[in-house]
Amino acid sequence: MTAAQSDSAKPTAGSSGGLGFSAAGRFIAEIEAAAAGKGPLKPGYVLAGDEVFLLDRCRATVLKAFVADDLRDFCLSDLDLAETSIFDTLDRAQTPSLMAPFQVIFVRNVRLLYTRGAKKDEFAAIERYFRSPNPQALLIFVADFLRIPSDARRMDMDDKNRYERLKETLGEHCGMIEMARVSDDNAMRWAVTTAQNAGTRLEPDAARELVDALGSDMMLISSEIEKLLLYTEGRGRITLGDVETMVLGAKQRSLYELTDAISAHDRVRALALLHGLLNSSDAGEDSAIGHLYMLARTFRQMLVVLEKNVRDSRAIWQALWQGFRIPPFAADDLIRQARRYKSRRELTRALRLVARADVELRSSPPDKRLVLEKLIYDLASEPKTGAGWAPVQLSFES
Repeated sequence: MTAAQSDSAKPTAGSSGGLGFSAAGRFIAEIEAAAAGKGPLKPGYVLAGDEVFLLDRCRATVLKAFVADDLRDFCLSDLDLAETSIFDTLDRAQTPSLMAPFQVIFVRNVRLLYTRGAKKDEFAAIERYFRSPNPQALLIFVADFLRIPSDARRMDMDDKNRYERLKETLGEHCGMIEMARVSDDNAMRWAVTTAQNAGTRLEPDAARELVDALGSDMMLISSEIEKLLLYTEGRGRITLGDVETMVLGAKQRSLYELTDAISAHDRVRALALLHGLLNSSDAGEDSAIGHLYMLARTFRQMLVVLEKNVRDSRAIWQALWQGFRIPPFAADDLIRQARRYKSRRELTRALRLVARADVELRSSPPDKRLVLEKLIYDLASEPKTGAGWAPVQLSFES
């Protein structure tokens, strides 16, 4: 079979320095070898797991290997078991195409095979097909209703039971490929290798911050790496400052470090973190209004957490409404910081200080940095006993 050009220009998981992320990498290598006539191809595979990054790369590899652009309409099928029964799906796989020498059939909503009911007829039909499969067809079952962590020992018991059920049924006839979440270390190595392949050095502390800020979400990391490569084009390296400037998650992480220092009344660290935020921003002092907005938003979130007595990260998603929520990595930090404040009055004091700084900044002061430094110094200072505060209208939106 001749390898055809894929519709996706993105690199596959196996093309980034051979990292491959274990099972997905082996699947990609097997498909590429089969396409080149150097290895066997199973009649079916199960892609088990919801790691979209790896699913995307595996699909791209299959398309490149077996789906020619000019025959795409005749040899590629994307079927959903919610719309097409497993019987019709197997019938399509068994029937040779008159217009193409090979068929690729992706099957989604596989979970419907495991809903209530024995599904004896369905699994009997699957067994009959794989007893004598069409050698000119490839069936790929996408079982993305499972979540497989990077450490399989930490898999949820329900997911573990579903996975075992998959192995006992489809796994009897198909190759089982685990689309497990990518570990932090593998995500960092992938990012460093991808940058290296583009002729750019991703510095270790920048790689760590990128992965930490995005929670090892490989789709986001892939997207942000592309952005960073364009931003640093011609320079030959990506620094920690570049990540903090360009990646929203990193900016948010720096902000939570700042509010951590403020809530701990560590004025020296708080001022140092403020300077880091200003220095890493393209706009410098002109980004002051944006920093104030994020500070006000964070203090308001703390106020809600304190008033609703939130004590763990599971409860925080119920306390904070849609559009007012925080990144997953910040949940525990926000709860810890909120609990440092003894009362609602302390947090409303912080909001009034931020609002006053907002008024000053909008009045075109001669030195915006000085306004911000004074604000952070006041926020990180212990409130004076009995100090009165006139009410100030807050101008920040949710």
